[in-house]
Amino acid sequence: MSGSSTGVLFRVTTFGESHGGGLGAVVEGCPPGLLLDLDAVQAELERRRPGQSAIVTQRKEGDRVEVLSGLFEGRTLGTPLALVIRNKDAKPDSYRPFKDRYRPSHADFTYDARYGIRAWAGGGRASARETAARVAAGAVARQVLQSLGAVEVVAWVDRVADVDASVDPATVTAEAVEAYPLVRCPDPDAAAAMEARIRAARKAGDTVGGVVRCVARGIPAGLGAPVFDKLDGDLAKALMSLPAAKGVEIGSGFAGTRLTGLAHNDPFVPDVERGVATATNRSGGVQGGISNGMPIEVAVAFKPVATVFREQDTVDTAGKATTVTPRGRHDPCVLPRAVPIVEAAVCLTLVDHWLRWRGQVGEPPPVPLLG
Repeated sequence: MSGSSTGVLFRVTTFGESHGGGLGAVVEGCPPGLLLDLDAVQAELERRRPGQSAIVTQRKEGDRVEVLSGLFEGRTLGTPLALVIRNKDAKPDSYRPFKDRYRPSHADFTYDARYGIRAWAGGGRASARETAARVAAGAVARQVLQSLGAVEVVAWVDRVADVDASVDPATVTAEAVEAYPLVRCPDPDAAAAMEARIRAARKAGDTVGGVVRCVARGIPAGLGAPVFDKLDGDLAKALMSLPAAKGVEIGSGFAGTRLTGLAHNDPFVPDVERGVATATNRSGGVQGGISNGMPIEVAVAFKPVATVFREQDTVDTAGKATTVTPRGRHDPCVLPRAVPIVEAAVCLTLVDHWLRWRGQVGEPPPVPLLG
């Protein structure tokens, strides 16, 4: 009932508050014997951490990961893997002025309504700080995926406010995304315009939102299950659980509604590598809730950050009208730091479904066999 656990066979529970002692994740179901590259885990946390550029929150956190259990001589034991990230730059007193006032569009009121108590310092569990634990767990999941097959999961910033990028999901690489680390958009012209848009919002004491797209290549056909355990359904759940996420698309998404069925259908074609492929990929690699072997394509819409440095109307905990002027250290746009978070959510979902698939049917052929 806590709402802090996800997954069936690869099960992850995160814990911690934004201005508490730290955050962490307990990963259960990680296959034993995996040679875990902790430097790779740390590298993912570096991509997400605060203070990495002038256009993100200036909170200074190194986000160094510690492994408390589940690892021996560099290999996973198959027992619970506990990962901890200590908070080093927490400043809970900065939030004391908001102890009795609800910040607009934050989770302050709803947490009070749900629990009757809340961690008012920085938003507690509602803070995007929680995602550090998910990124650490997702980095482990990525290594499990890579041990099962040649899997690539790459996300990028596709839109900031009204600035759109032009990126080919079939060819985009992680190196191209990281070539522009300030915004993590592999389209150079769009990246420059996005950076300018974010800087302008920050200067005005405002914020902007946008879209992160992600592609997973090398996923075999067969992952997912009918009805309640659809792969795309679980991907949508994982992505919508991210802070500030307000919409998810799989494949063509909402744009597909503008097409006819004939125009939208993905014709099947023979393929040397996959056995069976589709000529187009408007389904986003998932049909009937089960992967079809094509790249899985998703997109997540993130709202503008709720903390804007302007006076706004609100009410206090007694229900009386008042005003609030947020303060503290916040991102003017979550998109650049959301890229590794989206990748983590996708990796966690895919590895769980891969292990569930293997657990039910053993070692199936990687692609449908052509007669």
